[in-house]
Amino acid sequence: MNLDKLKEALMALHLKNFAEILDETLLKAEREKLSPADILYLLASQEIAARQQRLVKTRILQAGFPTIKTIDAFDFSFPKAINKTQILNLLDLTFVNQKNNVILMGPPGTGKTHLALALGHQACLQGVKTLFTTAINLINHLSASLADNSFLKTIKLFTSPRLLIIDELGYLPVDKQGAELLFQVISNRYECGSIVVTTNRAFRDWGTLLNNDNTLASAMIDRLVHHGVLVQIKGESYRIK
Repeated sequence: MNLDKLKEALMALHLKNFAEILDETLLKAEREKLSPADILYLLASQEIAARQQRLVKTRILQAGFPTIKTIDAFDFSFPKAINKTQILNLLDLTFVNQKNNVILMGPPGTGKTHLALALGHQACLQGVKTLFTTAINLINHLSASLADNSFLKTIKLFTSPRLLIIDELGYLPVDKQGAELLFQVISNRYECGSIVVTTNRAFRDWGTLLNNDNTLASAMIDRLVHHGVLVQIKGESYRIK
């Protein structure tokens, strides 16, 4: 058999990894006296694994994480109060499968963003389409889309992923239009997709945050917590330490 022609055929079929490990696999087959079926299984298994790796890298890239964080790197001993068991249970992503939400609430610097990114990273590893954004970037993106008539396309960007992470809600005030746009995203995702929100503001302050609109704030909170888990973190800023 002409191996070069076989490799060309494999490349034409977009089986790049299959072709790359062909020589090594055939040598292994000769040493271990593997059957043709065993050889095909080894090659197919490696091709599947390589494709899975590429898919994970693509998901992570498309998610737009500012940095990669994992739960192993989180210092649970630093916050004054944090429910470690509650957070570790979230890593099984049952909340995503059930289209539930997670609200990470606590002072600045207590690890909310790290935990949100860790959940997002785990979701990508498990094949969940994920998108990360800050609250202000989401609002600015949607506001700009109103000007160029791309609103429907843009809001789909925030409603189509199975998991949307909205970071830093409460760090900057939101005007009337911004509050309405944020509510529209949360309302459209209600019982359709999961949201992870990080915030440094207690629920009682959300009306002030959202252009002093207590009615809209109550409606937003209602949709987030109806099928949601509240994770409260207390302590000083890790960054200041």
